[in-house]
Amino acid sequence: MQREPHVVVVGGGVAGLTAAHRLTRNGVRATVLEAGPRLGGKLDASPVAGVPVDAGAESVLTRRPEALDLIRDLGLAERVVHPARVPAALYSRGRLRAFPAGHVMGVPGDLAALARSGVLSWAGTVRAARDLVWPRTPVRGDVPVGAYIGTRLGAEVVDRLVEPMLGGVYAGRADRLSLDATLPQIAPLARTERSLLRAVRRITADRPAASPPAPVFASLRGGLAGLIDALAAACGAEVRTFAPVRELRPDGAGWRITAGPDGDVRRVDADGVVLACPAPAAAALLRPFAPAAAAGLSGVAYASMAIATLAYPAAAFPRPPEGSGFLVPAREGLTIKAATFSSVKWPWLAEELRAAGPDTIMVRCSIGRVGDDAVLERTDDELAGLAAADLARVCGVAGPPADRRISRWTGGLPQYDAGHGARIDRVRAALGVHPGLALCGAAYDGVGIPACVAGATAAADRTAAAIAPART
Repeated sequence: MQREPHVVVVGGGVAGLTAAHRLTRNGVRATVLEAGPRLGGKLDASPVAGVPVDAGAESVLTRRPEALDLIRDLGLAERVVHPARVPAALYSRGRLRAFPAGHVMGVPGDLAALARSGVLSWAGTVRAARDLVWPRTPVRGDVPVGAYIGTRLGAEVVDRLVEPMLGGVYAGRADRLSLDATLPQIAPLARTERSLLRAVRRITADRPAASPPAPVFASLRGGLAGLIDALAAACGAEVRTFAPVRELRPDGAGWRITAGPDGDVRRVDADGVVLACPAPAAAALLRPFAPAAAAGLSGVAYASMAIATLAYPAAAFPRPPEGSGFLVPAREGLTIKAATFSSVKWPWLAEELRAAGPDTIMVRCSIGRVGDDAVLERTDDELAGLAAADLARVCGVAGPPADRRISRWTGGLPQYDAGHGARIDRVRAALGVHPGLALCGAAYDGVGIPACVAGATAAADRTAAAIAPART
């Protein structure tokens, strides 16, 4: 006699909830165990100046379809919004400058545009030009971004262009981040082309022309965190918060899980398990029965960061912001690594702010890079003050914000250091002897929401196939 198979999903972020949603679609009973008080992981929102504003991830890439497909599947298509068509800038050499035309993730392809931008010093531009005459740089295996880009184009290109771009995604360092994982368009060229400048120029020349160009990002009116509420309502799983998993172990053909807060620890039996939790938590659960996989996951580093969301009276700015925001190279000495003029970037937010009260400009400032935890030990008031001081220096903002919120993401961003892809492949190979066990999430499949959705869907499908049909 067949019975309904049961899978436990450890972790209630977007990956875990997507896995549960997919499992129930496959006819599998799912239970989501979330250690914290709420669902969503790095998707969260709360009011600032009377308007709900994302405190974590605020958008999804549109060139990967998985997130938008899920949004449509959940009936949220009418809430999809795109950013205004305004450019971002770079604060380099003491002033805001436009990004040079023809770059790919900060890697330039147009030497003349690079020189006109003023992002680099004269010496830095001349150093980048050497790429055109130097012999090919052999690349064997995965290497750090900074090692390859720096060899071809020089340290200033790395420090002032590439690292600020990658820092916004990973809060990482170019001298550690994986070329294969973080610059997938560039990595193949490093192995086949002599000149990086010419190779990037061909990439940009081959991009299909669209008028107007298709949006690169999308979000939801009311905040991207609304995706979590919709997923939790639609996934059909039993969901438990305040349910840290304390032990996971094989039990015959299935699994035994113990979870819950002190004083209310419960046993849960399952046919399969999807670990949709950060690598350190997964390593701790795997260590007793899969030590090789646990050792691999223990080597995944994480960066902490904070987001200071500041609401200013429009009159505090000497002139209205014209762009969507700016990135800041670490060598500029500012506390913030990026600032987004959210009420300029997202027209829906500007509408909400106008309806809520006086003219307001909302600014979102990112603080923190891997290895730079000291700044994050400051109080909320201190972080807000540091961010405000940087905005005064860069934009001339006068006076304190009318409202603010500090959101801290401790250990929030996995680091895709050189060799990361091979590391995760080894971990998954080590878990191959447990076909009813799968991993998904930002540490394994990519830090973007589309990548997390894709990884969670694949993990759910593999687990459902491995355990079906479960029999009494």
